[in-house]
Amino acid sequence: MERILTPFIQLCLISLLARLGYQMARSPVLPRFAQDLGAPPELIGFILAASTITGVVGKLPAGAFSDVLGRKRMLTLGAFFFCGPPFLYPLVEDPIGLLLLRFLHGFATAIFSPVATAVVADLFQKNRGARVGWFSASGEMGSACGPMIGGLLLASTHSFAATYLLVGAVGLLPMVLTSTLPLPETSTPEETPLGDRWKQFLAGIREVIRDHTILIASVTEAFMFLGVGALVGFLPLYAKDRGLSDVDVGVILGMQVASAMLSKPLTGRLSDRVGRKPIILLGLICCAAILPLVTLVDTFFTLLVLCMIFGLGTALVTPSTTALVADLCRAGRHGAALGVFGSIWDTGEALGPIVAGFLVVGLGYTQAFTMITLVLVLGILLFALVVEDPSRR
Repeated sequence: MERILTPFIQLCLISLLARLGYQMARSPVLPRFAQDLGAPPELIGFILAASTITGVVGKLPAGAFSDVLGRKRMLTLGAFFFCGPPFLYPLVEDPIGLLLLRFLHGFATAIFSPVATAVVADLFQKNRGARVGWFSASGEMGSACGPMIGGLLLASTHSFAATYLLVGAVGLLPMVLTSTLPLPETSTPEETPLGDRWKQFLAGIREVIRDHTILIASVTEAFMFLGVGALVGFLPLYAKDRGLSDVDVGVILGMQVASAMLSKPLTGRLSDRVGRKPIILLGLICCAAILPLVTLVDTFFTLLVLCMIFGLGTALVTPSTTALVADLCRAGRHGAALGVFGSIWDTGEALGPIVAGFLVVGLGYTQAFTMITLVLVLGILLFALVVEDPSRR
């Protein structure tokens, strides 16, 4: 019987549903649940960041293991972490238990993200940027809808347990779809000794981390997400100080995500046509120009326009850098390369609100955002001078 879904479309659907359930569990339900358990504000911050920390640690080995054990096996493992941990939330009775569970739940994206992106890189050499853009946009669509649905569930059930059980039910869908995903296995044959597989795993990591162009491209993405983390973390507080309502802030941040999501398929395709490097530089310059301007305006419409342009800047960068990293390594190392990329990216995203918090307290919003912009400018110069574009060779 002829398949209705191609492997790529099915993978995008899996990403959408997985991210939907993951974000339903996170916002706004998670901070409310942590507060209900008696967690103080500083511990709530760690609980919110726990899953990202798991990503920093887990993405590199997850991607590299997929090169050795096969993409399908690792995708299935990642799908399990999307559906399994949500059923444990109703059993949590204290903030420390919730913190530990969030570390566990973080393995979902830590495993799935680099491996699924490696699958896209494996499937497409031509038009790779466009395909990465579509895949990224599908995940962001789930991420954008998740908080709204999670909030509605909590409001209608008035129960954290019921909400998380429904999150687990949503998480079962990616598990089912992953089990039927038709992918050619890229693993070592079953008769290969375990010691040889371990050597291949370590060799893949060593090969990737010795490639300075992959590392610089990854660090450049992290610099951009340092700014993204700062903006998302502190725009609500800045806007509140300027008299904007929570609804205004929600619309501004929502439109920033929508701008990025809708643009990524187009920007990825553009990088296929004109080259990765010019599109990445254009996006980085756009983000660097917008970030300090945000703290110089105080009206809803102006902040909305600036944040939408910032979203467009991130959309220019992310599909192109992801495709660039895949271009820079040989096919058998896509998992390791994208694992390194994801770990470094998550480091920047996790540090963004932390660094911005210290700078805002010491310098104020304008100087804090300007300092972060200067770091991004250094990243732009490093990328422009060192990284070559393999798609233009």
